[in-house]
Amino acid sequence: MPELPDIVVYLEALSARVRGRALSGVRVSSPSVLRTFDPPYDAPAGSTVEDLHRVGKRIVFEFDPEMYMVIHLMVAGRLRWEPPRKPIPKKVGLAALDFDEGSLILTEQGTHKRAGIWLFSSWDGVAGLDRGGVEPLEASEAEFADVIRRENRTLKRALTDPRIFSGIGNSYSDEILWKAQLSPVKRTAQLTDDEVTRLRRAVIESLQEWTDRMRDELEGEWPKKVTAFRPDMAVHGKYGEACPRCGSPVQRIVYASNETNYCATCQTEGKLLADRSLSRLLKDDWPKTLEELEEA
Repeated sequence: MPELPDIVVYLEALSARVRGRALSGVRVSSPSVLRTFDPPYDAPAGSTVEDLHRVGKRIVFEFDPEMYMVIHLMVAGRLRWEPPRKPIPKKVGLAALDFDEGSLILTEQGTHKRAGIWLFSSWDGVAGLDRGGVEPLEASEAEFADVIRRENRTLKRALTDPRIFSGIGNSYSDEILWKAQLSPVKRTAQLTDDEVTRLRRAVIESLQEWTDRMRDELEGEWPKKVTAFRPDMAVHGKYGEACPRCGSPVQRIVYASNETNYCATCQTEGKLLADRSLSRLLKDDWPKTLEELEEA
């Protein structure tokens, strides 16, 4: 699922290409992608893209005259920038936004079509999709401490809950906890002040570092390799590989459709977090599906 760094680079690439440009048309090949019906999906045709925003993991187009289109990529949704009016791919294509300069095509791999498009005539509709989490790169030290301790959750769940933090998901939460050297199942109520400070620093450094890395890789080109599994990540998706800090094999916790990766040496004082011993904890605190994770 594209997270904050991925959405930021998408927005920057979009801004360079469509901000101030008129939308000439909207094409939809899979009606299931449409999550609202009023205004109709093609209502923004002829309007100018006034601005672009990020709301959690959602991309928001602001049009003039006032109208807002929201795109949520969910797990497997991706955006392509193609030549003007390029046909929508038959198997993976969902919709296209056409501009004179090019076409933005929304695709989604797999059979589960979770990506969606919403259209609103005011910002109130967009705000209704916001789960209310604080912006992790903008929260003050006091605000961060307050929100992380507001509910007694596992750290993994707290970081990925959109009601607590905006834009963090499964991938970067693994990297953040590895950098902070904290266990994914440590309860937030057990955090010391030093650990809260360490966690906040890891959140800021990880998200900013990955955003900067992506920018440097792109060099102004369109982001074509938005993925949850990057070869230079420390632990996420690296089960069985060597931890870059200590060399110990990366471990994992698997529950339902979710997987968490961690280093036992660096994060859990050498203790392995066996799936069976955590089943009760995970049942109470972890989402069972990707939809539950995102829409909680």
